Amino acid sequence: MTGGDARGVRHLACIMDGNGRWATRQGLPRIAGHRAGLEAVRRLVRSAIDRRIEFLTIFSFSTENWSRPAEEVGELMGLLKFFIRSDLAALHRQNVRVRIIGRRDNLKPDILELLDEAEAKTVANTGLTLVVAFNYGARAEIADAVRGLAAEVAAGRLVPSAITEAAISERLSTHGIPDPDLLIRTSGEQRISNFLLWQCAYTEFVFTPVLWPDFDDKALDAALGEFARRTRRFGGI
Repeated sequence: MTGGDARGVRHLACIMDGNGRWATRQGLPRIAGHRAGLEAVRRLVRSAIDRRIEFLTIFSFSTENWSRPAEEVGELMGLLKFFIRSDLAALHRQNVRVRIIGRRDNLKPDILELLDEAEAKTVANTGLTLVVAFNYGARAEIADAVRGLAAEVAAGRLVPSAITEAAISERLSTHGIPDPDLLIRTSGEQRISNFLLWQCAYTEFVFTPVLWPDFDDKALDAALGEFARRTRRFGGI
């Protein structure tokens, strides 16, 4: 398969796993793996643009990741700042729109300011939409949506019978974004770790043993080829 062929994948989601194991195998500290993983993100964005994928969602930091050692969390925050400051202009030139999903109420002002800047600067772009799941957890996302609907019912603005699947989807942080066609998880782990639980109801999964820093066009094309060989029925025959 060559660049420009996404095999029917309009929305690609990716769980970027294996940075720490990659670093360990190289005899390097974990932060070196995260830095190498950042370069893999850049490669994937370029590849998604080349293959005319419309939406790319990456799981960059979960609500559970705060439980990691404080030093590693601080390093990850530093990498996020570096990525936005160093890559935002390039993403903007490539007509990429950046959207951030996840809770923001507990983020530090400097992080929040950068996230807001990334979205505001690229809001009018019409190419690839890069969705960054940061401080994100799918159960929390669904709980927040349901809580909002319950508040509307309590206020008399909504009747319970109006709480439909569409109503819940509209209140998720991914509103306006189609559900993923394909979710790739690297490093050989076979779970989705509280990522896009609602949105992945009919998503195809591909689990690859490739560690995230080594994920390249060859690995991407292999996953897209696997997707192309499947028959999607969406519950039908």
